[in-house]
Amino acid sequence: MGGRRRRRRCGGAREMLRVAEKYRATALTASPPVVVAMARWEEKIDLAALEFVTCGGAPLHEAAAHQFISRFPGVELRQGYGSTEGGGIARMIDREECLHLRSVGRLSQNVEAKIVDSVTGETLSIGQTGELWIRGPSIMIGYVGDEKANASTFAPSGWLKTGDLCYFNQDGFLFIVDRLKEMIKYKAYQVPPAELEHLLLSLPGVADAAVVPYPHEEAGQIPMAFIVRQPGNNLKEAEIMDFIAKQVAPYKKIRKVVFTSSIPKTASGKILRRQLRNHAIYSSMSRL
Repeated sequence: MGGRRRRRRCGGAREMLRVAEKYRATALTASPPVVVAMARWEEKIDLAALEFVTCGGAPLHEAAAHQFISRFPGVELRQGYGSTEGGGIARMIDREECLHLRSVGRLSQNVEAKIVDSVTGETLSIGQTGELWIRGPSIMIGYVGDEKANASTFAPSGWLKTGDLCYFNQDGFLFIVDRLKEMIKYKAYQVPPAELEHLLLSLPGVADAAVVPYPHEEAGQIPMAFIVRQPGNNLKEAEIMDFIAKQVAPYKKIRKVVFTSSIPKTASGKILRRQLRNHAIYSSMSRL
């Protein structure tokens, strides 16, 4: 899945890097797929003038960030976070901040934020995960003519509900855990796919991974992993399940694995989870 789309993205990355080399670019803005392509670039290219790359649009996995830094040790990899409704919410601005590879930086100027329990509405503290609410002069004031959307998006006092599960550390760095609507409902628990994907990408032999919910009669949903193996690797389903089971709570364990040639993603690198879910359910039904 997604082979043609991936080739087009790689072609775009190649052209961008050639232009950056020709004109001695000092700064680039890139989506995660382009950052990954840069890190894995095999051809000789001179980017000595490059000072920093700003990355956003989708999560950049820590393994990919390490690979980029190893390839371009003198280039700052600045991650950021924003949305259409909220504008620029957080970003990194210097080399020291760039060392926080799993973070998207600190809050931008004039942005106020808090972490809220999406069930109780309680404001949470440092290190606790909940929905990120934001407000400020750059935040949109509402959807025109859509009162239902406004009611579900905004809280009293002008807070905008981002729909993202996040937490802040003691130094004010923001960490994105997952999208609230992407959570897998296993019995009475919620399982964030991004957490499992991060662990899967640290397993030698895994080139790419995605986790989606799969219908289950007893549990409601179970975590299901789509895995792209590294060339020449022969990872087995049991190895992947055991690797995850040793690192997570029992309710977060991977309970089904599918091997595939590629993970479908948008141009910005966001996983097309609905496409994967539909593929898994359709394939299962066709075998009945």
